[in-house]
Amino acid sequence: MGKPTITDLARAAGVSVTTVSHAFSGRRHVEPETRRRIEALAEEIGYRPNHRAQRLRTGRAGSIALVSSMPFAVAAGPSRLGFLMEIAAAAAVTAFSRGISLCLVPPLGPRDSLEALEVDGAIVVEPERDDPVLDFFSDRGVNIVCIGRAPGRDDLPFVDLQSGATARLLLDHLFSGNSNVGLITGQQRRNSYIEMEAAYAARIEETGASPTAIRIDENGGEQAAAEAAERLLRAEPSISALCVPVDAFATGVLDAARALGRRVPEDLRLATRYDGMRAKLATPPLTAVDLHLDHVAAAAVDLLLAHLGDGATTPQALAPPTLVVRPSSTASKRSNSARSPDGRSRA
Repeated sequence: MGKPTITDLARAAGVSVTTVSHAFSGRRHVEPETRRRIEALAEEIGYRPNHRAQRLRTGRAGSIALVSSMPFAVAAGPSRLGFLMEIAAAAAVTAFSRGISLCLVPPLGPRDSLEALEVDGAIVVEPERDDPVLDFFSDRGVNIVCIGRAPGRDDLPFVDLQSGATARLLLDHLFSGNSNVGLITGQQRRNSYIEMEAAYAARIEETGASPTAIRIDENGGEQAAAEAAERLLRAEPSISALCVPVDAFATGVLDAARALGRRVPEDLRLATRYDGMRAKLATPPLTAVDLHLDHVAAAAVDLLLAHLGDGATTPQALAPPTLVVRPSSTASKRSNSARSPDGRSRA
């Protein structure tokens, strides 16, 4: 007996050949129960989808790109294991399960590095305003899905990083300690910075405190952050807490605090956004936010494939961000009591 065909599988599952094809390609919606039944039957009868034949029929490359304009100085952490890499790992697994390969494009400048790239679509991570990466793909008619809203580009589908909610989590935590809270964000105009600055401005207006906020060029990484934070803390010695969404900047702030003899958290409470290796390995470990990037990445892949198939652009609902409280911001008993055994906020 020859190898089972897609027709054999469709007959066994009681569905059409088209439904079987969509179940494996992920380019059209198939009910989860139906997909699981098809996959189980495929395993049982020994059917393997011919992805090469699918690509020949559709004229597609069978691959998608994951790209960001963020420099490695902030997008990657120790051993290059950072924000972008965590998204890439989860996205690659989801794409592979849909019969698609994922190409991770380093942030080397789209005009120089992407000319020969053959992909069906692109996931762009946290684009900045007027991002050249978006222009590159748009000019070539490549479908785009963003992780995080693209400032000034309401036409692009995106998976929401819930930056406003994340900002409020961090600021609520830092302001709860009756701290004089400052803010350090990036010069580049990414939606997460914009929403953080808006939430900070609202909190300052609400409390009547004096704002202390600066921006740092992402390309400078930890070193630029350390230098800027040292200048800031010398000029504003009353600052007792800093919200620093970029984890690379936050580790630079730790260097500045040590240089000035400011103890963290006794003299300076500190929190960052991304709960990655930088936050976990810092001394002291940094309070951060679990953004559930594995779910975000999977949702972005599925949204892009749906967009390639039928134009569906509705973002998926995701779990809210979770504050992970660590020693960098727990200067008081009140802060410590708000932690669960695993370090997550009970609030």
